[in-house]
Amino acid sequence: MPLSKVQKIVSDDTSRFKVVVAGRRWGKSHLSMNEMAKFARYPNKKIFYVAPTYRQAKQILWDDLKAKMTQCRWAKKINESDLTITLVNGSKIHLRSADNPDSLRGISIDFLVMDEAAMIDHKTWTEVLRPALSDKKGHALFITTPKGRNWIFDLWTGAHSQPGWQSYQFTTLDGGQVEQEEIDAARGDLDEKTFNQEYCATFESYAGMIYYNWNPSVHVTPHPNPELPRNEILHVAMDFNVSPLVAGIARVNGDEIHFIDEVVMQGSNTYEMAEELTNRYPNNRIWVYPDASGQARKTSSNTSDHNILRQSGFTLKVKSINPPVKDRIAALNASLKSVDGTVRIRVNPKCKETIKCISGQTYKEGTQIPDKSSGLDHLNDAVGYLVHWINPIRRPVIQNKGPELFGHF
Repeated sequence: MPLSKVQKIVSDDTSRFKVVVAGRRWGKSHLSMNEMAKFARYPNKKIFYVAPTYRQAKQILWDDLKAKMTQCRWAKKINESDLTITLVNGSKIHLRSADNPDSLRGISIDFLVMDEAAMIDHKTWTEVLRPALSDKKGHALFITTPKGRNWIFDLWTGAHSQPGWQSYQFTTLDGGQVEQEEIDAARGDLDEKTFNQEYCATFESYAGMIYYNWNPSVHVTPHPNPELPRNEILHVAMDFNVSPLVAGIARVNGDEIHFIDEVVMQGSNTYEMAEELTNRYPNNRIWVYPDASGQARKTSSNTSDHNILRQSGFTLKVKSINPPVKDRIAALNASLKSVDGTVRIRVNPKCKETIKCISGQTYKEGTQIPDKSSGLDHLNDAVGYLVHWINPIRRPVIQNKGPELFGHF
């Protein structure tokens, strides 16, 4: 079966450098594998696929790539520890991460894929990977969901006027793998900027405030039913630090979250936080949404922070790793105000630190990296764990499988 119509447009383009920005679940990984296979069919070629992190490189592509190369009998040797596949014609496909760019120095590349390139440092391209293409006049495919107007925006814009370069922009719907109904559902779950970036592949500006949907006149309000019933579950957002150790206490009704209290303790530990919560709310059940690192981290003893909370009788809502920072931020912005105007978060006026943190934290200038120098990040991180659990960023569901690989070169 051939590539999808839009994938075929990119694949047929003979430009040396191609910049593709596309919405989530458009088929970026499928196209990347197809293009790597297209170059690897020639003998003794060196193909590199570079993702932002080792985990991403392995999770996104490795298993599918192994399966496809084995299925078509191209694979001669598969090195699991090195994430390298040697083909019967002597070509090699290497999966690498950009989190240690110095490990990529000194290599020579015939074809390069930079996946989720917008999340990779610009210098990894200019100082490490671009020189690696020079001796063989190698080709490169930059393929990514946009992440603000960073270096990929400049590359994408400049490609329109540079010889040997071409740029493309496709929405999730263009990919043909996600139905309109699913996209419409995501529109109701996300705030407008995040929806446009993640599904429409537009370059959104995120300068200034991180939580740009925050509006004190809308979000700061007492709970309409201030009396706290006995045995009601209280939902506690928690981040582990010695100074400060913070928690936000919320009442939850469906997907609506109302923060009614907060705890900020300087020079403290998890035992004291658990004791404080128990003393404040002796008649309520407590569910804690903590930092995932607390399953190993120890702020006060030789038992983990998570175990301390469980021993205090609390129920923990946490996975093995934290959701990505950008997803926590997007979830909070969407809960503050979704595309359709729905507000799912309120904050009691007494939660002064929570209000201060949400309204005050900004990105580092010219980046999408949250500025932590102001100390406003701890409560925001805690709140993000809880909000992302209750109102997670909706991942599009593929309704029909994409075409088989290697059907078109």
